[in-house]
Amino acid sequence: MSSNLLALHGLKWNPFVSEVPLEALFVTPEIKNFCWRVGHLTGQGGFALITGEPGLGKSVALRVLVDRLAAQGDLTVGILTRPQTGLLDFYRELGDLFGVQLSPHNRWNGTRLLRQRWQAHIEAALLRPVLIIDEAQEMQPSVLNELRLLCAADLDSRCLLSVVLGGDLRLAEKFRDPDLLPLGSRIRVRLLLEPATPRGWPSACTMPSPRPATRT
Repeated sequence: MSSNLLALHGLKWNPFVSEVPLEALFVTPEIKNFCWRVGHLTGQGGFALITGEPGLGKSVALRVLVDRLAAQGDLTVGILTRPQTGLLDFYRELGDLFGVQLSPHNRWNGTRLLRQRWQAHIEAALLRPVLIIDEAQEMQPSVLNELRLLCAADLDSRCLLSVVLGGDLRLAEKFRDPDLLPLGSRIRVRLLLEPATPRGWPSACTMPSPRPATRT
């Protein structure tokens, strides 16, 4: 869109491109509440989930969340870029995100080093590091379960990491699988994005049914 068209419509940025800056985005009350709750989750650790149909703004909501978490200067936020990978590459990327030299073939030592790094962060900042995973419906069940076990400490009484999973509705369906029920039960914060409706208009599911005609 040319600058002349932007000026004609009173626009500062092109609304049809993906690079719209955060200050130009409308943040709904639901997304604000989700960001606030995830901010509190960093004090305890655990899992958060954002789901919705494609195109409803899950990735944009995660951008807003990352920006707000970054305002907490002592908080480490890592963004996983390849959720579809297997366990070895998963450990390689975790090591790169959190500055730990890992040998992917030695998962025991990798787990120990990552936990030590996260524990040091907790002691210094009193906050859990945050791992953001977009398109998490592409993650293999074995990787999701490895992440759950990796975060747990002291016989599952403490969590060393805060994890935010974003994905389409297939991700929510994954947690119905018996193998992933333990992870699904640990999700403390949820946000389901739905299509916007005109303000003040009842949605289709809340429209009153017509009264049957009566004879006089």
